[in-house]
Amino acid sequence: MIYAGILAGGKGTRMGNVPMPKQFLTLNEKPIIIHTVEKFILNNDFEKIIIATPKEWVNHTNDLLKKYKVNLPKIEVIIGGNDRNGTIMSIIDSIEKEKKLNDEDILVTHDAVRPFLTHRIIQENIEQGLKHSAVDTVISAIDTIVSSEDGEVISSIPRRNFMYQGQTPQTFNMKKIKELYNQLSDEEKEILTDACKIFSIKGEKVKLVIGEIFNIKVTTPYDLNVANAIIKGSLDK
Repeated sequence: MIYAGILAGGKGTRMGNVPMPKQFLTLNEKPIIIHTVEKFILNNDFEKIIIATPKEWVNHTNDLLKKYKVNLPKIEVIIGGNDRNGTIMSIIDSIEKEKKLNDEDILVTHDAVRPFLTHRIIQENIEQGLKHSAVDTVISAIDTIVSSEDGEVISSIPRRNFMYQGQTPQTFNMKKIKELYNQLSDEEKEILTDACKIFSIKGEKVKLVIGEIFNIKVTTPYDLNVANAIIKGSLDK
């Protein structure tokens, strides 16, 4: 079966002095998280859509779903983990409470604060996720990437045509990611913030899906301004 996991556990510290986590801030008179959830409910392939939030924001999230009339039976709000990968595991655990995982079960994970993903991106994640253990959505790097191990001098400058910028969705075979995650040490779990890296360090292939440059992550006040410009531009067309 095919599931969606909306990662809404961020506290929004980079957004500055705001009264709530960034996923609940308003974008064109509607919370960012609602824009995101609406993209997923348009796809009928999902058995269930699970939103993982901090414990203190579960009730608020449910209230928003009711207010904007997206409180469908297939949507469930749960408490997320301590970090990104822990949250993904919490989502998988919630699914396992209802049914045993099958070899074909996949989870399409997505940042709650990326409200501009498209049907194509979701569908390609599903299609590739059914063929591969892990899928990452990326775009080609526009700028030169500079690596510095000490933050003072350049360590290396990789070839730009080999570089990509990671986005979401990221899609995983649920049994496989759980198996690999449980193999990690506590130290590895703390430093491996990206779920696809779990696969890469274990020698597992990660399939690429090409994203869109406008599939931005809203994490700063500047991002929120850009997001409002994007949505205003789409409405003006």
